[in-house]
Amino acid sequence: MPTADPSNPPDGTETVTLRAAKAALRTRIRAARAVPEPASASRARTASALELCAGHRVIALYASAGDEPDTWPLIDALYGAGRTVLLPLLGRRPDGSVRRDPDWAQYTGRGRLRLGYASIPEPVGPGLGAKGLATATLVWCAGLAATPFGDRLGTGGGWYDRALPFAAPEALIAVLLRDSEVLPTLPVEPFDRPVDAIVTETRALRAARE
Repeated sequence: MPTADPSNPPDGTETVTLRAAKAALRTRIRAARAVPEPASASRARTASALELCAGHRVIALYASAGDEPDTWPLIDALYGAGRTVLLPLLGRRPDGSVRRDPDWAQYTGRGRLRLGYASIPEPVGPGLGAKGLATATLVWCAGLAATPFGDRLGTGGGWYDRALPFAAPEALIAVLLRDSEVLPTLPVEPFDRPVDAIVTETRALRAARE
């Protein structure tokens, strides 16, 4: 299903219906993710993701937590290969204030991490601000599902909806999923940013725009 046309936003009733459909789908996917996947699946996904990263020097990723596909082998492999890896800053600022806008920092190794919001690890280095994302030519964003057309179902917090507008226009936007999370259609809203590539444990897809 193609991404919704922002020039023709859904009315109130349709918005409520779309958001209810998203919530139900998130619940279903998270229930399925409660069943751990084999370690071999994670290794295969990481290997395919590394292939997609070839040629990219600055790559934005996220520190996986909970039931998300494990990004740590990918983060460490890229860092070990001398790539610049950007991770989100989610915790409070050094002065104790709440971050209102997306922020990023450069990953400089496992020993240079602190626990941020929801105990998600984040770099201790200085924040680059929302515009820091513009330096990345490949952005891996969190998600729960996607379609072959590139529509993405986010985790529900809206962080990447706010962050991705700061990505470089030519940046490749990608998502890591389980193969069962690639679905024929998804409920989408005008602000939902599509992705360009999807990597699972069995395949790598480039979005087929309609």
